[in-house]
Amino acid sequence: MDNFMKRVAILTHKYIALFELGCAVELFALPRPEFECWYQTDVVTFDDEIQTTSGGLLLQPKRVHHLDDYDMVVIPNWSASDSTVPAEIAESVRALYQRGGRVLSFCSGSFMLAEIGLLNDRQATTHWHYADRFKQKYPNVSYVDDVLYVYDGRLGCSAGSAAGIDLGIEVIRSDYGYEVANQVARRLVLAAHRHGGQSQFVETPVIKTPNQFSVTLDWALSHLDQDIDVNLLAQKANMSRRTFDRKFRASLNQTPKEWLTQQRLELAKRLLETTSDSVERVANSAGFENAMTLRHHFRKYLQLSPSQFRAQFSAQFSSQ
Repeated sequence: MDNFMKRVAILTHKYIALFELGCAVELFALPRPEFECWYQTDVVTFDDEIQTTSGGLLLQPKRVHHLDDYDMVVIPNWSASDSTVPAEIAESVRALYQRGGRVLSFCSGSFMLAEIGLLNDRQATTHWHYADRFKQKYPNVSYVDDVLYVYDGRLGCSAGSAAGIDLGIEVIRSDYGYEVANQVARRLVLAAHRHGGQSQFVETPVIKTPNQFSVTLDWALSHLDQDIDVNLLAQKANMSRRTFDRKFRASLNQTPKEWLTQQRLELAKRLLETTSDSVERVANSAGFENAMTLRHHFRKYLQLSPSQFRAQFSAQFSSQ
Protein backbone atom coordinates (compact mmCIF):
# COMPACT_ATOMS: atom_id res chain seq x y z
CA MET A 1 0.00 0.00 0.00
CA ASP A 2 1.53 3.33 -1.06
CA ASN A 3 1.74 6.16 1.45
CA PHE A 4 2.50 8.96 -0.97
CA MET A 5 0.51 11.26 -3.19
CA LYS A 6 0.14 10.20 -6.82
CA ARG A 7 -0.05 12.74 -9.62
CA VAL A 8 -2.95 12.02 -11.96
CA ALA A 9 -3.87 13.52 -15.33
CA ILE A 10 -7.44 13.19 -16.63
CA LEU A 11 -7.23 13.69 -20.39
CA THR A 12 -9.87 15.74 -22.19
CA HIS A 13 -10.10 16.20 -25.95
CA LYS A 14 -12.53 17.13 -28.70
CA TYR A 15 -14.42 13.85 -28.26
CA ILE A 16 -14.86 14.17 -24.49
CA ALA A 17 -18.02 12.75 -22.94
CA LEU A 18 -19.28 14.58 -19.87
CA PHE A 19 -20.45 11.57 -17.85
CA GLU A 20 -17.21 9.61 -18.21
CA LEU A 21 -15.23 12.75 -17.42
CA GLY A 22 -17.39 13.29 -14.34
CA CYS A 23 -16.72 9.74 -13.15
CA ALA A 24 -12.97 10.24 -13.46
CA VAL A 25 -13.14 13.59 -11.64
CA GLU A 26 -15.30 12.14 -8.85
CA LEU A 27 -12.89 9.25 -8.35
CA PHE A 28 -9.54 10.99 -8.54
CA ALA A 29 -9.96 14.78 -8.46
CA LEU A 30 -12.49 15.29 -5.68
CA PRO A 31 -10.71 16.64 -2.57
CA ARG A 32 -10.83 14.10 0.26
CA PRO A 33 -9.32 15.79 3.34
CA GLU A 34 -10.34 12.81 5.49
CA PHE A 35 -7.41 10.86 4.01
CA GLU A 36 -3.80 11.64 4.91
CA CYS A 37 -2.66 10.80 1.37
CA TRP A 38 -4.69 11.27 -1.77
CA TYR A 39 -4.29 11.90 -5.47
CA GLN A 40 -3.18 15.26 -6.82
CA THR A 41 -5.13 15.51 -10.05
CA ASP A 42 -5.30 17.85 -13.03
CA VAL A 43 -7.80 17.80 -15.88
CA VAL A 44 -5.55 18.32 -18.89
CA THR A 45 -5.69 18.72 -22.65
CA PHE A 46 -3.25 18.81 -25.52
CA ASP A 47 -5.62 21.02 -27.52
CA ASP A 48 -5.37 24.79 -27.82
CA GLU A 49 -9.06 25.63 -28.06
CA ILE A 50 -11.71 25.64 -25.35
CA GLN A 51 -13.62 22.35 -25.53
CA THR A 52 -17.37 21.92 -25.82
CA THR A 53 -19.01 18.92 -24.16
CA SER A 54 -22.50 17.47 -24.46
CA GLY A 55 -25.14 20.00 -23.44
CA GLY A 56 -23.01 22.84 -24.74
CA LEU A 57 -20.89 23.12 -21.57
CA LEU A 58 -17.47 24.64 -22.07
CA LEU A 59 -14.29 23.20 -20.54
CA GLN A 60 -11.07 25.01 -19.96
CA PRO A 61 -8.64 22.32 -18.73
CA LYS A 62 -4.93 22.71 -18.10
CA ARG A 63 -2.94 22.87 -21.35
CA VAL A 64 -0.01 20.44 -21.46
CA HIS A 65 2.55 19.27 -24.02
CA HIS A 66 3.57 16.06 -22.23
CA LEU A 67 2.69 13.88 -19.25
CA ASP A 68 6.12 13.82 -17.63
CA ASP A 69 4.76 15.30 -14.39
CA TYR A 70 2.20 12.52 -13.83
CA ASP A 71 2.18 8.97 -12.48
CA MET A 72 -1.17 8.03 -14.02
CA VAL A 73 -3.35 9.13 -16.90
CA VAL A 74 -7.08 8.48 -17.24
CA ILE A 75 -8.72 8.52 -20.66
CA PRO A 76 -12.46 8.92 -19.93
CA ASN A 77 -13.44 8.05 -23.52
CA TRP A 78 -12.30 8.23 -27.14
CA SER A 79 -13.95 8.18 -30.54
CA ALA A 80 -14.83 4.66 -31.68
CA SER A 81 -15.49 5.82 -35.25
CA ASP A 82 -12.35 7.93 -35.71
CA SER A 83 -9.82 6.45 -33.30
CA THR A 84 -6.84 8.31 -34.79
CA VAL A 85 -4.63 9.63 -31.99
CA PRO A 86 -2.55 12.81 -32.44
CA ALA A 87 1.17 12.05 -32.31
CA GLU A 88 1.80 14.29 -29.28
CA ILE A 89 -0.83 12.46 -27.22
CA ALA A 90 0.23 8.99 -28.39
CA GLU A 91 3.90 9.62 -27.60
CA SER A 92 3.11 11.09 -24.19
CA VAL A 93 0.80 8.26 -23.10
CA ARG A 94 3.24 5.60 -24.30
CA ALA A 95 6.13 7.36 -22.55
CA LEU A 96 4.22 7.50 -19.26
CA TYR A 97 3.50 3.78 -19.45
CA GLN A 98 7.02 2.84 -20.50
CA ARG A 99 8.54 4.63 -17.51
CA GLY A 100 6.34 2.67 -15.12
CA GLY A 101 3.21 4.82 -15.00
CA ARG A 102 -0.38 3.66 -15.04
CA VAL A 103 -2.84 4.14 -17.92
CA LEU A 104 -6.61 3.73 -17.48
CA SER A 105 -9.45 4.03 -19.97
CA PHE A 106 -13.20 4.13 -19.46
CA CYS A 107 -15.71 2.83 -22.00
CA SER A 108 -14.58 3.68 -25.56
CA GLY A 109 -11.26 4.99 -24.22
CA SER A 110 -9.85 1.53 -24.94
CA PHE A 111 -9.90 2.45 -28.65
CA MET A 112 -7.21 4.99 -27.93
CA LEU A 113 -5.08 2.49 -25.98
CA ALA A 114 -5.41 -0.07 -28.77
CA GLU A 115 -4.70 2.53 -31.47
CA ILE A 116 -1.34 3.46 -29.91
CA GLY A 117 -0.35 -0.17 -29.41
CA LEU A 118 -0.58 -0.47 -25.64
CA LEU A 119 -3.09 -3.34 -25.85
CA ASN A 120 -1.27 -5.51 -28.39
CA ASP A 121 -1.16 -9.13 -27.17
CA ARG A 122 -3.07 -8.12 -24.04
CA GLN A 123 -6.57 -8.63 -22.77
CA ALA A 124 -8.95 -5.69 -23.05
CA THR A 125 -12.62 -4.79 -23.05
CA THR A 126 -14.92 -1.92 -23.93
CA HIS A 127 -18.65 -1.15 -24.04
CA TRP A 128 -20.65 -4.01 -25.58
CA HIS A 129 -22.01 -1.61 -28.20
CA TYR A 130 -18.49 -1.26 -29.65
CA ALA A 131 -17.33 -4.86 -29.14
CA ASP A 132 -17.62 -6.10 -32.74
CA ARG A 133 -16.00 -2.95 -34.10
CA PHE A 134 -13.18 -3.21 -31.59
CA LYS A 135 -12.48 -6.89 -32.32
CA GLN A 136 -12.48 -6.29 -36.06
CA LYS A 137 -10.25 -3.21 -35.87
CA TYR A 138 -7.73 -4.62 -33.38
CA PRO A 139 -7.21 -8.36 -34.01
CA ASN A 140 -3.95 -8.31 -32.03
CA VAL A 141 -5.87 -7.52 -28.84
CA SER A 142 -7.46 -10.36 -26.86
CA TYR A 143 -10.99 -9.05 -26.34
CA VAL A 144 -12.79 -10.17 -23.16
CA ASP A 145 -16.58 -10.31 -23.03
CA ASP A 146 -18.82 -10.12 -19.95
CA VAL A 147 -16.45 -8.36 -17.57
CA LEU A 148 -16.73 -5.02 -15.85
CA TYR A 149 -13.10 -4.21 -16.47
CA VAL A 150 -9.68 -5.64 -17.25
CA TYR A 151 -6.82 -4.45 -15.05
CA ASP A 152 -3.34 -5.79 -14.44
CA GLY A 153 -2.04 -3.15 -12.03
CA ARG A 154 -0.68 -0.70 -14.59
CA LEU A 155 -3.04 -0.92 -17.57
CA GLY A 156 -6.81 -0.98 -17.24
CA CYS A 157 -9.94 -0.51 -19.32
CA SER A 158 -13.58 -0.65 -18.28
CA ALA A 159 -16.48 -2.21 -20.17
CA GLY A 160 -18.68 0.86 -19.99
CA SER A 161 -19.11 4.30 -18.49
CA ALA A 162 -20.34 3.30 -15.04
CA ALA A 163 -17.96 0.32 -14.99
CA GLY A 164 -15.19 2.92 -14.93
CA ILE A 165 -16.20 3.53 -11.33
CA ASP A 166 -15.62 -0.16 -10.56
CA LEU A 167 -12.18 0.06 -12.16
CA GLY A 168 -11.44 3.28 -10.28
CA ILE A 169 -12.39 1.73 -6.93
CA GLU A 170 -10.02 -1.17 -7.61
CA VAL A 171 -7.22 1.27 -8.43
CA ILE A 172 -7.87 3.17 -5.20
CA ARG A 173 -7.91 -0.16 -3.40
CA SER A 174 -4.50 -1.12 -4.75
CA ASP A 175 -3.03 2.32 -3.96
CA TYR A 176 -4.47 3.13 -0.54
CA GLY A 177 -6.02 -0.03 0.86
CA TYR A 178 -9.35 -1.62 1.61
CA GLU A 179 -10.63 0.85 4.20
CA VAL A 180 -10.00 3.90 2.02
CA ALA A 181 -11.57 2.24 -1.03
CA ASN A 182 -14.57 1.24 1.04
CA GLN A 183 -15.12 4.81 2.25
CA VAL A 184 -14.95 6.10 -1.31
CA ALA A 185 -17.41 3.40 -2.43
CA ARG A 186 -19.85 4.38 0.29
CA ARG A 187 -19.60 8.04 -0.70
CA LEU A 188 -20.48 7.00 -4.25
CA VAL A 189 -23.39 4.83 -3.00
CA LEU A 190 -22.36 1.88 -5.12
CA ALA A 191 -24.79 -0.90 -6.03
CA ALA A 192 -25.09 -3.86 -3.70
CA HIS A 193 -22.99 -6.07 -5.93
CA ARG A 194 -21.50 -5.52 -9.35
CA HIS A 195 -21.41 -8.88 -11.10
CA GLY A 196 -18.57 -9.38 -13.54
CA GLY A 197 -15.53 -11.45 -14.34
CA GLN A 198 -13.23 -9.19 -12.34
CA SER A 199 -13.27 -9.60 -8.56
CA GLN A 200 -14.17 -6.44 -6.71
CA PHE A 201 -11.85 -5.71 -3.75
CA VAL A 202 -14.29 -3.33 -2.14
CA GLU A 203 -17.06 -3.68 0.37
CA THR A 204 -20.49 -4.20 -1.18
CA PRO A 205 -23.00 -1.98 0.64
CA VAL A 206 -26.56 -3.22 0.93
CA ILE A 207 -29.48 -1.35 -0.59
CA LYS A 208 -31.50 -0.28 2.43
CA THR A 209 -35.18 0.38 2.76
CA PRO A 210 -36.95 0.98 6.09
CA ASN A 211 -38.67 -2.42 6.42
CA GLN A 212 -38.28 -5.79 8.09
CA PHE A 213 -36.39 -7.11 5.08
CA SER A 214 -33.55 -4.61 5.43
CA VAL A 215 -33.56 -5.01 9.22
CA THR A 216 -33.01 -8.74 8.69
CA LEU A 217 -30.06 -8.12 6.39
CA ASP A 218 -28.57 -5.70 8.91
CA TRP A 219 -28.91 -8.40 11.56
CA ALA A 220 -27.16 -10.92 9.32
CA LEU A 221 -24.29 -8.52 8.67
CA SER A 222 -23.66 -8.18 12.40
CA HIS A 223 -23.87 -11.96 13.00
CA LEU A 224 -21.85 -13.35 10.09
CA ASP A 225 -19.74 -15.45 12.44
CA GLN A 226 -22.82 -17.45 13.45
CA ASP A 227 -24.52 -20.38 11.74
CA ILE A 228 -27.02 -18.52 9.52
CA ASP A 229 -29.17 -20.25 6.93
CA VAL A 230 -31.79 -18.85 4.57
CA ASN A 231 -34.71 -20.30 6.53
CA LEU A 232 -33.60 -18.33 9.60
CA LEU A 233 -33.39 -15.11 7.56
CA ALA A 234 -36.86 -15.67 6.13
CA GLN A 235 -38.21 -16.26 9.64
CA LYS A 236 -36.62 -13.06 10.95
CA ALA A 237 -38.09 -11.12 8.00
CA ASN A 238 -41.50 -12.58 8.86
CA MET A 239 -41.83 -14.06 5.37
CA SER A 240 -42.24 -17.49 3.89
CA ARG A 241 -39.08 -18.93 2.42
CA ARG A 242 -40.50 -18.64 -1.09
CA THR A 243 -41.49 -14.97 -0.65
CA PHE A 244 -38.13 -14.16 0.95
CA ASP A 245 -36.19 -15.76 -1.91
CA ARG A 246 -38.26 -13.88 -4.49
CA LYS A 247 -37.91 -10.51 -2.74
CA PHE A 248 -34.21 -11.07 -2.19
CA ARG A 249 -33.48 -11.76 -5.84
CA ALA A 250 -35.65 -8.83 -6.94
CA SER A 251 -33.85 -6.47 -4.55
CA LEU A 252 -30.24 -7.65 -4.83
CA ASN A 253 -30.12 -9.67 -8.06
CA GLN A 254 -28.64 -12.71 -6.32
CA THR A 255 -29.75 -15.52 -4.04
CA PRO A 256 -29.60 -15.22 -0.24
CA LYS A 257 -26.91 -17.92 -0.16
CA GLU A 258 -24.78 -16.04 -2.69
CA TRP A 259 -25.21 -12.84 -0.69
CA LEU A 260 -24.18 -14.50 2.57
CA THR A 261 -21.07 -15.92 0.95
CA GLN A 262 -20.22 -12.53 -0.56
CA GLN A 263 -20.62 -10.71 2.75
CA ARG A 264 -18.50 -13.29 4.54
CA LEU A 265 -15.82 -12.89 1.91
CA GLU A 266 -15.91 -9.11 2.41
CA LEU A 267 -15.49 -9.56 6.16
CA ALA A 268 -12.66 -12.05 5.65
CA LYS A 269 -10.88 -9.65 3.28
CA ARG A 270 -11.14 -6.85 5.82
CA LEU A 271 -9.81 -9.07 8.62
CA LEU A 272 -6.92 -10.30 6.48
CA GLU A 273 -5.91 -6.76 5.68
CA THR A 274 -6.40 -5.14 9.07
CA THR A 275 -5.44 -7.89 11.56
CA SER A 276 -2.69 -10.44 12.09
CA ASP A 277 -5.17 -13.24 12.83
CA SER A 278 -4.40 -16.66 11.39
CA VAL A 279 -6.32 -17.81 8.32
CA GLU A 280 -8.16 -20.34 10.49
CA ARG A 281 -9.25 -17.64 12.94
CA VAL A 282 -10.30 -15.34 10.09
CA ALA A 283 -12.39 -18.17 8.64
CA ASN A 284 -14.17 -18.68 11.95
CA SER A 285 -14.73 -14.95 12.50
CA ALA A 286 -16.22 -14.58 9.03
CA GLY A 287 -18.61 -17.51 9.43
CA PHE A 288 -16.86 -20.09 7.27
CA GLU A 289 -16.67 -23.66 8.59
CA ASN A 290 -12.89 -23.76 8.51
CA ALA A 291 -9.83 -22.43 6.69
CA MET A 292 -10.29 -24.97 3.89
CA THR A 293 -13.76 -23.62 3.10
CA LEU A 294 -12.44 -20.05 3.19
CA ARG A 295 -9.65 -20.96 0.77
CA HIS A 296 -12.17 -22.62 -1.55
CA HIS A 297 -14.29 -19.48 -1.78
CA PHE A 298 -11.26 -17.21 -2.21
CA ARG A 299 -10.07 -19.35 -5.12
CA LYS A 300 -13.55 -19.49 -6.64
CA TYR A 301 -14.43 -15.80 -6.44
CA LEU A 302 -11.10 -13.97 -6.21
CA GLN A 303 -8.63 -16.34 -7.90
CA LEU A 304 -6.38 -15.85 -4.87
CA SER A 305 -5.67 -17.72 -1.67
CA PRO A 306 -6.24 -15.85 1.64
CA SER A 307 -2.47 -15.69 2.15
CA GLN A 308 -1.92 -14.28 -1.33
CA PHE A 309 -4.61 -11.67 -0.70
CA ARG A 310 -2.92 -10.63 2.55
CA ALA A 311 0.50 -10.48 0.92
CA GLN A 312 -0.81 -8.39 -1.97
CA PHE A 313 -3.02 -5.97 -0.07
CA SER A 314 -1.57 -5.63 3.39
CA ALA A 315 2.00 -4.47 3.72
CA GLN A 316 1.81 -4.64 7.50
CA PHE A 317 0.96 -8.35 7.61
CA SER A 318 2.46 -9.54 4.32
CA SER A 319 5.02 -11.69 6.09
CA GLN A 320 2.42 -14.04 7.55
